[in-house]
Amino acid sequence: MTATLPPALPTLRDQLLDPTGGLVYHLRAARHRRRLWAPFHATVAGWLGSWQPGRQQLVIVGPNAGYALPEGFLARFDRVTALEPDPIARWLLARRPDAGRLVFDRLDCLTTPDGLARLAARFPDAAVLFSNVLGQLDAPGESWAELLARHLPAHPWASYHDVISTTTPPTRDTPCTVTDDATLADVIARFWTGGELAVTDHATFRLGGAGPRRYAVWPITPRRWHLVEWAEHAPA
Repeated sequence: MTATLPPALPTLRDQLLDPTGGLVYHLRAARHRRRLWAPFHATVAGWLGSWQPGRQQLVIVGPNAGYALPEGFLARFDRVTALEPDPIARWLLARRPDAGRLVFDRLDCLTTPDGLARLAARFPDAAVLFSNVLGQLDAPGESWAELLARHLPAHPWASYHDVISTTTPPTRDTPCTVTDDATLADVIARFWTGGELAVTDHATFRLGGAGPRRYAVWPITPRRWHLVEWAEHAPA
């Protein structure tokens, strides 16, 4: 008799030269995170500080080296699992002072249509934080909003992610919270006023569905700005 083996789990492959991460991102961080990125990182710290998922286990998808994670954040949880393909980022993340409960896993949950279902099954009791990763990758088959709603309804999760990016500087950069059914154009107009705006749409607007969403501008370089959304989901 021949046994049928279960399909192999998709596995993260090491990446060092990804255009949105790897060495390029580490060089940008070394140059900008203490000054240019500091206001945005302070905003992320506020978002994470107010997030109370009610779980003692956390999975962080795409944390890189944790440049945007505030000091002490990892220590809030009894166990933290990071899914990160960059070996340099893993090395740096593991050396944070609050990384005593940190472990790494090789599950690739973002490149196949069932990836988030596998994530939910592998970590049934964990909260999930998508750390500025969903806007960097195209959703496999459907939108990220549809995949999150289908596969993670029973998990508390949060995500901050790129909504649009542009080379036009914003006219205002004060973070805001949107509680109504504002369109993407409405939200963009809170930061960029007057005339047309050439943007790259990252297809992540309103990932959390109903409920308040928060927005901030991240100057990733002195000549490129990202509009970042914070969304949360709590199980019913």
